[in-house]
Amino acid sequence: MNYWLFKSEPDVFSFADLKARPRQTEPWSGVRNYQARNYMRDNMMVGDLALFYHSSCAEPGVAGVIRIASEPYPDPTQFNPSDDYFDPKATPEKPIWMLVDVAWEKDLKHPVGLPRLRDTPALSDMATLRKGNRLSITPVTAAEFKAVLKLSQTAGE
Repeated sequence: MNYWLFKSEPDVFSFADLKARPRQTEPWSGVRNYQARNYMRDNMMVGDLALFYHSSCAEPGVAGVIRIASEPYPDPTQFNPSDDYFDPKATPEKPIWMLVDVAWEKDLKHPVGLPRLRDTPALSDMATLRKGNRLSITPVTAAEFKAVLKLSQTAGE
């Protein structure tokens, strides 16, 4: 099993939005970074778990746990000229951008804010916390995933 971290701005799509969806599942569309696309296309497997991270908000941090719910498939937004994520170079025959469906897996007892993540020695090498990292999807080690879940058991200071 692989572990991941998915970032989303909560005013665009939040963990609560995912939980409210029919079947609590949503296509993770609109990714326009090649490395993040490659993670979805080449490395994710149905059943992998991920941390759902709220970014670019008053209190950034991990809001919940999600599960990879589908094999990768072409992101339909790349073909729609009226969509913000339209890519004129992409065709149905040669899609450029892929996505996976994600599903709500579980709530955390307490969200884990960015300051708490940064202050946890076990997370010092976590990809998403590295200076300059702006990827919306990053790999997480099993130890990092467990450390975040452990942090979520208590309220932060």
